[in-house]
Amino acid sequence: MSDTPVLSVRDLVVEIPTRHGILRPVDHVSYDIAAGEILGVVGESGAGKSMTGNAVIGLLDPPARITSGEVLLSGQPVQSLRGDALRRLRGKRMGMIFQDPLTSLNPLLTVGDQLAETIIEHLDVSQSEARRRAVAALDEVGIPAASQRMGSYPHEFSGGMRQRVVIALALCAEPDLVIADEPTTALDVSVQAQIIVLLKRLCRERGVAVMLVTHDMGVIAEAADRVAVMYAGRLAELGPVREVLGRARHPYTAGLMASTPLASQGRARLRQIPGAMPRLGNLPPGCAFSPRCERAQAQCREEPGPTLERCDGRAACWFPLNTDATEEAEA
Repeated sequence: MSDTPVLSVRDLVVEIPTRHGILRPVDHVSYDIAAGEILGVVGESGAGKSMTGNAVIGLLDPPARITSGEVLLSGQPVQSLRGDALRRLRGKRMGMIFQDPLTSLNPLLTVGDQLAETIIEHLDVSQSEARRRAVAALDEVGIPAASQRMGSYPHEFSGGMRQRVVIALALCAEPDLVIADEPTTALDVSVQAQIIVLLKRLCRERGVAVMLVTHDMGVIAEAADRVAVMYAGRLAELGPVREVLGRARHPYTAGLMASTPLASQGRARLRQIPGAMPRLGNLPPGCAFSPRCERAQAQCREEPGPTLERCDGRAACWFPLNTDATEEAEA
């Protein structure tokens, strides 16, 4: 097996020009995802999670654009691809699972037709073989009576079943990489658990690399192998999920963990991180998290936060934590 990661993001910068200046929703972000690995990308709304995923798969809405850095798929640069070359790559080697399945399924076509069309577009197979594979894909993601449901329309499925169809659609062309953008947010808790189990199983069995974008720390804990914590467009912390969630080094990660229901047991209200994430056009002069950080010192307020490479390699913080996240929050 090759040691080359399926996905390598190298010093990626995404900028949005506005009349008030240049906004940078993704600011020098770097990470790898190996075959069969799930990388969870977590953070508050506006942290840059979805923008990073859209940049990787080539779905940035103008005027947003990649201005520097690289996106490598199995070692090959893809950030400069446009038009037909990008469309051929997207779907065949990169799949996408969106938050709302109704926005990614055509309401006028049966799910069988949509799956078969995608398979024919990206794989050199006949119509009959495409439909056979479509049935197999629905069966693989747990759709009961898959052959009969081929003729059903998206509105005839429940929310959880529609999300399973979307997963089948993302995987039917046998991609190397899947980007799952908040795939469980619109589902109830029991269905969320089923989708997480399904995603993990398919990842392991197929060796697909998965970038799982979410704001839910519980989903990260259940599904991910490693976690990337984002704040104001930058990586705050990156490492194995058990180490990061169990012994956070960045104060922001510690705050996220302390604000979960489990960490706030026995309290009348959930703990929270004071303040709010700064707007991209009004970032503080030092570390972006410093106005909300109880540990911030003069260096934090005056110097931009360090990159992962400049500190301990896991947390982009001048003064990283060395204690358990819960203990730190209680101190």
